[in-house]
Amino acid sequence: MLKAPGHAKRGRLNYMRTRNKSTLFTGLVVNIEQMEVMVGEKGWHVFQIVRHPGGVGVLPLHPDGSVTLIRQLRPAVGAIMLELPAGRLDAGEEPARCGLRELTEETGLVAGRLENLGIIQPSPGVFDEVVHLFLATELSQGEADPEHYEDIETVRIPLKQAVQMALDGEINDGKTALALLRAAGRV
Repeated sequence: MLKAPGHAKRGRLNYMRTRNKSTLFTGLVVNIEQMEVMVGEKGWHVFQIVRHPGGVGVLPLHPDGSVTLIRQLRPAVGAIMLELPAGRLDAGEEPARCGLRELTEETGLVAGRLENLGIIQPSPGVFDEVVHLFLATELSQGEADPEHYEDIETVRIPLKQAVQMALDGEINDGKTALALLRAAGRV
């Protein structure tokens, strides 16, 4: 039996029964697992789950109230996206450490303070991915060192404008929109 995240609903137990679990695909970033899950009294049903190591997103907030976002190509959606600096967790890596690393790699910014903004589960119907969100302050500028395959442009805009862009759908990356809204509620 596996424990499922979340709370019991309508008197149901906070776990799920599984059987016949197998890995269908092992990739560079994700694995795909198939299993049968007992769904209440409806019986056993087959589910495929994309297993992801998780990641972080860091919203750098400057003393003047502006934030640094990045523009980069996202081949999965065939678009250049405006997002907060983010990246994948290495095996065993603490989310805050990963966040500081990704922030510096992608923007050159070094944060003196990192505040937890909670998590987001981007697509829990298919993915087990959890993204840890942080607000970075007490910033100093260093040298960016993006991955060899990343072509990143930094964009600095007022937090209020970025929040409005998320509300208007101009920023449609989920982790970025949520981090902006959570940060705006704290500053």
